[in-house]
Amino acid sequence: MISDPELITPNVERMSERFAALAEFHDSTVPGWSREVFSEPYRASRDWVRRQMADAGLDPVTDAAGNIVGRLPGRRGGGPALVTGSHTDTVSQGGRFDGIVGVLAGIEVAQRFRETGTRLEHDLTVVDFLGEEANDFGISCIGSRAVTGVLRAEHFDRVDGAGTRLGDAVTGFGLDPQRMLRQAWRPADVHAYVELHIEQGPLLERSGTSVGVVTAIAGIDRLLLRFAGQSGHAGTTAMDERHDALVSAAAAVLTVERVGCGAPVHGVATPGCIESSPGSMGVITDQARLWAELRSVDGSWLRGARKQIVDEVVAEARRRGVQVDVDHLTDQDPVPTAEPVQDVIGRSADALGLSWRAVPSGAGHDAAHLARLAPMGMIFVPSVNGRSHCPEEFTAITDIEQGVHVLASTLMSLDRMSLDRHAVVRGG
Repeated sequence: MISDPELITPNVERMSERFAALAEFHDSTVPGWSREVFSEPYRASRDWVRRQMADAGLDPVTDAAGNIVGRLPGRRGGGPALVTGSHTDTVSQGGRFDGIVGVLAGIEVAQRFRETGTRLEHDLTVVDFLGEEANDFGISCIGSRAVTGVLRAEHFDRVDGAGTRLGDAVTGFGLDPQRMLRQAWRPADVHAYVELHIEQGPLLERSGTSVGVVTAIAGIDRLLLRFAGQSGHAGTTAMDERHDALVSAAAAVLTVERVGCGAPVHGVATPGCIESSPGSMGVITDQARLWAELRSVDGSWLRGARKQIVDEVVAEARRRGVQVDVDHLTDQDPVPTAEPVQDVIGRSADALGLSWRAVPSGAGHDAAHLARLAPMGMIFVPSVNGRSHCPEEFTAITDIEQGVHVLASTLMSLDRMSLDRHAVVRGG
């Protein structure tokens, strides 16, 4: 058995082959890599993920929530497990590394533990969580919400742009919504959770730093604003007599941007999508919809910005004689990572001779939900030019190798520690 983390070096060739193989599962009719939740490429890729887990020595199962869960038994045999993983779904026309790094890293660490005869005291669990990315139903992190008990029955009544219920999409994917609601793990099931991920931003690359130790995961508010105006002839209705829903939505876009520009560090606001009908240049728009998102690690700013946007958008629309309905699609508070886990990650990087810095995460992650169950930490590796959620998303395999090595070392250290359960995030 090997007890020195320096000797648990990842197999770079094997990891490269797995990244290339998983990238083959995508929608070839559009640019980039699209493997969205419930899609056929996503369905096919999950069979491949289960095979990789089995090849690594894990015992993989797909749970009632659609998560692929692989377990490597520890010496104790049962009890709270060390958990790592992420997700393999992508946004539309996304990249090859977001989430994928964390799943393949967990598989590689488990395989290296088995190959070197390294036996942890705790079981090691590697998870590919179902549907982490935001989707047309307005709910992200479906699988990790289920295992942490925050997936609710009303989520399944949400509909996408085509009018399909989330519950029906879940059923069509071979899952039972009622069983998903009963899939929650107990805090006693998890010793600690650590997720490796690409940074999705420029800080690490610009500073020449190998590893990011995440301090907090941003809270996310997503809004759907529905504008109801009055249609009319575009050539005969005077400008001061119009109730144009699209103009009100366009004004709201600028309000979202302006509020975001006034945010403190690590606060952003993004108008993501706008739709209108009837969609004719000769007809004044009577219906429009705007999706917007706010993110920050500062919960007070997040709440204040949401109220400011809604108040200003409603006031501007009323001035134009347009009605506004607001639907809060997501309300997730910022989540700090556990300081003991941060410390272990930093010490692991130091021991391997790697530079590191503390960084916040502006992106959401499954880890934010796992923090409800156990002390949680995240490891970042650099993203080239800070690009993510696009075909240009890229992280060098040498940077991934270093992150995987830090992950292995961190898990080995946490395995020997007694962790304070007060580090668990409650509520939210």
